[in-house]
Amino acid sequence: MNINEIAELAGVSRATVSRYLNDGYVSEEKRAAIRKVIEETGYRPSQQARNLRSKVTKLVGVIIPDIESGSVSQMVSGISEVLSVKGYQLLLADTRNNTRAELKYLRIFEKNQVDGIIFMGTMLSREHLYLMEEVEVPIVVTAQEIRQYSCVFQDDYHAAYDAAKMLTKKGRHIAYIGEPAKDKAAGKARKSGFLDAMADAGIRMDRSCMYETELCMQGGYEKAAKIWKTHPEVDSLFCATDSLAVGALRYFHEHDIQVPQQVQIVAFGDTEIGSAVSPAISSVHFYHKTMGQEVARMLVEILESGDDLKKHLKMGYQIVKKESLR
Repeated sequence: MNINEIAELAGVSRATVSRYLNDGYVSEEKRAAIRKVIEETGYRPSQQARNLRSKVTKLVGVIIPDIESGSVSQMVSGISEVLSVKGYQLLLADTRNNTRAELKYLRIFEKNQVDGIIFMGTMLSREHLYLMEEVEVPIVVTAQEIRQYSCVFQDDYHAAYDAAKMLTKKGRHIAYIGEPAKDKAAGKARKSGFLDAMADAGIRMDRSCMYETELCMQGGYEKAAKIWKTHPEVDSLFCATDSLAVGALRYFHEHDIQVPQQVQIVAFGDTEIGSAVSPAISSVHFYHKTMGQEVARMLVEILESGDDLKKHLKMGYQIVKKESLR
């Protein structure tokens, strides 16, 4: 009988059995299942099976999608602030929005024996979840809500709903530029909030006024051009990020479309560039640095207590009205 057979009989991963043998964080349900199998089989773990990973490294791996993103850098600042006070050092991995790189860094951090991992993911596939289950250190997820892990996330749906409702006060022909739905937060949740706000306002959306693109200024520019060439009657624009809105605004300036007189804009991020352009972009403000602080505190609590209670924390938001709204 070996650790792999124990895992199979208990219906858990090999990593979970290893954590159990080392008195690591394991849910009560899984702990009971493993204990039952060990008692029934008389299994005696070897020292190797106990996994010699008892040394505390005071290192935390942080996987991020793009360090150049203002929101990401703010979250990293909050994470670093809390970890530093607690005596932990931060190892940063920038994936450049590459899902394969996310998987690679999960493996690298596991092999290099960090004490825990903060994962700022944009899309969590089955492959992600399988690999995360095999990792033998605590993982806390930020920017996405996921049932299986402790996480800190934004209220993207309600923020999008409230932002879209602001457009309906003085607009009836409304367009949408967002991110593909593979991103559950910036893509799927914001789009759902937008559509529900339109439905509640009695506005039937024309799908030819809705586009998805990469979250960059060029994407906003190109999609705004497509919308206004075929639907010049559009009087309002919802953008999933400030960068999309700034790109759209550049198109409007080049074609003498007045903002907000002819078309009003609302977006997400409340970024410096969104405030620097003219007119300044009305935008949803998320508390990114506070979010980073909270996810770091959550991980430290798991590391210090040995218990992962699978806490879920939804952050608040504020809609900052600027010159781009009528």
